[in-house]
Amino acid sequence: MRSLLGVLNIFGSLLTWFSLYFLLPLLTALIYGEFSAMRGFLFGAAISVAGGVLLRALTKRFRYDLKPRDAYLLVSVSWLTIALVATTPLMIDLPGLGFTKAYFESMSGLSTTGATVLSGLDALPRSINLWRHALSWLGGMGIIVLAVAILPVLGVGGMQLYRAGAPGAVKDAKLAPRITATAKTLGVVYVGLTLACALSLWACGMSLFDSICHAFSTLGLGGFSTHDANIAYFHSPVIELVLMIFMLIAALNFATHFIALRRGTFAPYRRDPEARWMLWLIFTSCIGISAFLDFKHVYGSYLGALRFAAFNVISMATTSGFYNTDYGTWPIFAPLWMLFLSCYCASTGSTGGGIRMFRSLILIKQSLREMFTLVHPQAVVPLKISGHVVPNAVVYSVLAFIFLYFMTIAVLTFTLLISGMDFLTALSAIVACINNAGPGLNLVGPTGNYGALSDFQSWTCIAAMFLGRVQIITFAVLLTPAFWRK
Repeated sequence: MRSLLGVLNIFGSLLTWFSLYFLLPLLTALIYGEFSAMRGFLFGAAISVAGGVLLRALTKRFRYDLKPRDAYLLVSVSWLTIALVATTPLMIDLPGLGFTKAYFESMSGLSTTGATVLSGLDALPRSINLWRHALSWLGGMGIIVLAVAILPVLGVGGMQLYRAGAPGAVKDAKLAPRITATAKTLGVVYVGLTLACALSLWACGMSLFDSICHAFSTLGLGGFSTHDANIAYFHSPVIELVLMIFMLIAALNFATHFIALRRGTFAPYRRDPEARWMLWLIFTSCIGISAFLDFKHVYGSYLGALRFAAFNVISMATTSGFYNTDYGTWPIFAPLWMLFLSCYCASTGSTGGGIRMFRSLILIKQSLREMFTLVHPQAVVPLKISGHVVPNAVVYSVLAFIFLYFMTIAVLTFTLLISGMDFLTALSAIVACINNAGPGLNLVGPTGNYGALSDFQSWTCIAAMFLGRVQIITFAVLLTPAFWRK
């Protein structure tokens, strides 16, 4: 009980800090004269402050440094509850939306999924549109990773929390001696790249508002847009090129970005096995799918096929979810291959989702090692990646994660099938949601959205988005009896 109260105390502090995030849409509403939209954001900020202060006051005497298992509980509670608070302006300012759809939209933003239930995005108040994109940007680095810079101010050590919530290899790639400095360093890189993306899009012809919103979505790999037609609205190959570059940057390890920037060389990228394999797979897929589309005469020329194939392959492979055409109408091989790429292309330490490339490499090398030891049972064959031995404990952890990943996809897909959804829509919706990739196929394809889903189907997809963002095991640990034993 004391452990739970201590977690609630720290969460109260996080909730209080989150209230400051409402200043972004409030400022936007003031600039554009959307005074009626301010009510929802003010109410949301008030709930966040009041809830945070109340939790802090009620649990003040249980304040203490986190233990590892408490961090897992805090990660899950934070994602679920902050998404709940984030629904407030959506429900107040979009009264016909309803709680389920509002929670779906906020979870989609915070998990950087980019799956939307909204139509008429072009006519939405700009403050609401900015809020959706701002949630995506915040979720890109992770609410928890950003919070480790705050916890020391509160007198709470952040290392345990960082290990529970940080994406992938960043856990073991500290960029500074203290965890707070590490979080701040990653934050500086993230903010700097977001600013560079926004300025580049603005220079290419986007309005300032659109460039800020799409930069938020791009670096967070969220895929939200301010227009129903998504990137197709702009009809601009130059804008698409800028987005492709920054989507690839966002899908690489941010620790690698920092090291490369600090040393002023591209050598860290060449030494990063994830970067090499990710870029090689995406490049060959772009060439292959464009050739396939040209062979099927989907577009009038190979260059046309290359333009649309390259953008949509990069978008899906990096789990962004932007689109510049309805690839759901392509021959089925192409969109299914793109959905498959979303499962494993993004790097650890990036804002992407899915299995991540590092786990995929371990799985491939472990499979090869098992086949080798079947032929040579007495051989001792360490598993290496880029010359570094991967401990067996890490290998076993990866195998457990991948088992849970595919079992979760299977269970949630069958859940949607039970609800009456067709197979292609069900499978693609779950894969897209658990990979935080956004659009699926058929009913939830690029030109459709998730608004047509029933409440039961929406909650199933919400579960997939949440589990995908917290990396499944973080939540699965809470379901084990051992976690709750003293």
